[in-house]
Amino acid sequence: MLMGEFKHNIDAKGRLIMPAKFREELGDTFIITRGLDGCLFGYPLSQWELLQEKLKQLPLAKKDARAFTRFFYSAAMEAELDKQGRINIPQTLLDYAKIEKECRIVGVADRIEIWSNEKWEEFADEAAENFEDIAETMIDFGL
Repeated sequence: MLMGEFKHNIDAKGRLIMPAKFREELGDTFIITRGLDGCLFGYPLSQWELLQEKLKQLPLAKKDARAFTRFFYSAAMEAELDKQGRINIPQTLLDYAKIEKECRIVGVADRIEIWSNEKWEEFADEAAENFEDIAETMIDFGL
């Protein structure tokens, strides 16, 4: 399971050191794409395959389903760890997530999220303020 929060920097060539704790679960090659809330999502290949099966189930006749899958898949790329445990993130994805140098890599069960440091801090502050209210709504999801 992917969990935890790590602060790292993107180097001048767009490379990011993946936390050692995540490398084994992600594998040598994994998928990175646009995520929600302005971050990037990273999936181990096994989870990506499961997600693909679910996305194939979306109705082609629904405009929102087509838009979501186009936007999600069009930015997807294979990320390969080099010998130093780094991945290269294309500038288009860095621009999408507004990542310039400092970032946070967060484990979220079956995926990682890569956030700009500023956006993560905004999100974390807001979530902390509303955590009890958010937790209360989780009852609706069976938690």
